[in-house]
Amino acid sequence: MDTLKYKGFIGSIEAEMDDNTLYGKVLGLDKSTLITYEGLTLLELKEDFERAVDDYIEHCKANNLPLHKSYSGTFNVRISPELHARVAMSAQSSGMSLNAYVQKVLSAALL
Repeated sequence: MDTLKYKGFIGSIEAEMDDNTLYGKVLGLDKSTLITYEGLTLLELKEDFERAVDDYIEHCKANNLPLHKSYSGTFNVRISPELHARVAMSAQSSGMSLNAYVQKVLSAALL
C-alpha cells in the first residue's frame, strides 16, 4: 500500500471511483483522533494531508493536548496463555526479554 509521510505521521491513499477523488486518513492514531484529507490529484492530496497534519499539531499546541503520532511503537496482542508461556520460555532461553524477543521474531517474519 502506498502511503504519505510527513512529520512522523503516515497517511493512507484511497480512491473514490464514483467521483474521481482521492482521500485518506492518518494511520495508527488512537481511537479518539481522526485526521482526514482529500484531493483531485496526488499533489492536492499530499498538500491537504500536510495541511491537516499541521492543523492537528497547532490544535494540540493551542489547547495543551497530547500529540498522538502514527504508530507509537506500543501495541497489545492477545494470545492464549499456553502460547504466552511458550514465547516467554523461548525468550528466556535465548537470554532476551519477552519484548526484545517478540520484536526480533516479528522483524524476522517481515523480511
